[in-house]
Amino acid sequence: MAVSKRIYIYSPSGAVRDKAAFRRGVQRLKLLGHSVEVDPDALASSQRFAGDDATRVAAVQRAADSGANLALITRGGYGLTRILQNLDYARMAKAVAAGMHFVGFSDFTALQLALLAQTRTVTWAGPALCEGFGALPEPDEIMESCFEDLLLGQGEGCGWRQLPGKGFVAAERVRDGWEAHNATLWGGNLSVLVSLLGTPYFPKPRSGVLFLEETGEHPYRIERMLTQLLLAGVLPRQKAIVMGQFTDYTLVPHDRGFDMNSVLARLQGALDIPVLTNLPFGHVPTKVLLPVGAKVDLACSGRDVLLAWGHIDKNE
Repeated sequence: MAVSKRIYIYSPSGAVRDKAAFRRGVQRLKLLGHSVEVDPDALASSQRFAGDDATRVAAVQRAADSGANLALITRGGYGLTRILQNLDYARMAKAVAAGMHFVGFSDFTALQLALLAQTRTVTWAGPALCEGFGALPEPDEIMESCFEDLLLGQGEGCGWRQLPGKGFVAAERVRDGWEAHNATLWGGNLSVLVSLLGTPYFPKPRSGVLFLEETGEHPYRIERMLTQLLLAGVLPRQKAIVMGQFTDYTLVPHDRGFDMNSVLARLQGALDIPVLTNLPFGHVPTKVLLPVGAKVDLACSGRDVLLAWGHIDKNE
């Protein structure tokens, strides 16, 4: 590690349950050569939350004021939507303008989308401390590489290969050479995103690239949430929908073949824009880091997809 960066660890959502993973995560970041500062309430607990609402609001504010290069959440869970109306968005936007990166995923989607809606500030969808850097037997190499690229200012995009078969991009929607340019990248956890519909904290980008992921939700619930976004007019306004990883659900005999492929096929049939699959992001070890709110270019060649944002400073 050639350059040491300051990383601030804080807990804006659920209480840290796995203290061993917390310790492993902090140690891993130090092993990578970084200076780690832990918020005084990072391990606080009140019911299922990392402290009461006021405690977590104060933790977010301390993270913004820390002067660190990167503010990293300990974990997701639930709790940020409870405090959105109490957060100082100008304060966070000022920190980002000064060079700080806010990173997280899952419940952190609420803060990211609220900050985008309120100030058009770019944050990063990426790992949390415990599930990412505290993972056993060791953190994912691709995730760590993307994280280091962000800290060093080297990340300019990501590429992946879509899933074949039923539910894969319809040929009439995307042919070889299909591209979208200068689109706002936004999204995150599907259920958290849907929970913000109709609030001041829901962004309204037109001609955007919307990426989605989810865990623990049966495909019929995924379809119900996607249908809500469809009927609300959110999906048709985008240039593309990019589906990440949808994990940890159980199909039952009653489904009779209804699965995520069924959801994808129905979604693509309802839209005149492409639905791309298999983005390496979600509640999985291997995940890229994505600039929420940045301008991106998207290109497809067969099953291969390239998402590019270049130097993020150009988007700000």
